[in-house]
Amino acid sequence: MGKSKLLFITHEMSPFLELSKISEITRQLPQAMQEKGYEIRILMPRFGNINERRNRLHEVIRLSGMNIIINDNDNPLIIKVASIPAARMQVYFLDNEEYFQRKHVFEDKDGKFYADNDERMIFFCKGALETVKKLGWAPDVIHCHGWMSALVPAYLKTTYKDDPTFKHSKVVYSIYENDFKGQMNPDFARKAVMGDMTEKHTEAFKAGTNTALYEGAIQYSDAIVLGSEHIDEDVLNNVKNSQKSVLEFNSTADFENYYNFYDEIANEELVNVV
Repeated sequence: MGKSKLLFITHEMSPFLELSKISEITRQLPQAMQEKGYEIRILMPRFGNINERRNRLHEVIRLSGMNIIINDNDNPLIIKVASIPAARMQVYFLDNEEYFQRKHVFEDKDGKFYADNDERMIFFCKGALETVKKLGWAPDVIHCHGWMSALVPAYLKTTYKDDPTFKHSKVVYSIYENDFKGQMNPDFARKAVMGDMTEKHTEAFKAGTNTALYEGAIQYSDAIVLGSEHIDEDVLNNVKNSQKSVLEFNSTADFENYYNFYDEIANEELVNVV
């Protein structure tokens, strides 16, 4: 048997973008798992404040050129890649001029939440899965970090559930402190529908708040990681009521607990939520 394949999907990662504690764990955890024998891939958005020259990003022509449809509009997807030489890891960046080429990440210079953050999120989640398909790389475990990846579990358990690339993939979602201060466009849940999904499949996300995004991700994930010591009480209750496998918060340096958790999840029966 070859190496087990582990995919990380995140909206931030050190040293490229450091907004919260998520950037630290998404830098350290993949390397730790690679050193323990996993084959790793990492995907994140190419936000406008990520310096291409300094980080040596370059376009991957064979992966670029796809269009991601949102609200009946075609949005071109450009894939770029950068290496972390010290860790021998590559990071794939999803780029789109309209959605990501801005000086600020989620809020404008006046601190106002971008009105199209819902579409930026949908673009990233759909684009991430289409990129992995185009790579021809079938992950055993997909670990999502941050609110911007919250739709990935829903898409995996609906539109992509029979896709050969993801048919046997387990999806893990990390819950963090509430650092999401905005609210999605009221039409978010409708726009998020894709393939043979209906609005019933995105009902949990409808309120467009941090709690709602987490609730939807919890509903569709195979397992949950508590990534912070302090987590919103409503979110914790959602986790508890889900009866999913949970990795409790533990800030150990060697990530052995994650390694064992991935192994345990990979061998469990797939969760059927549809």
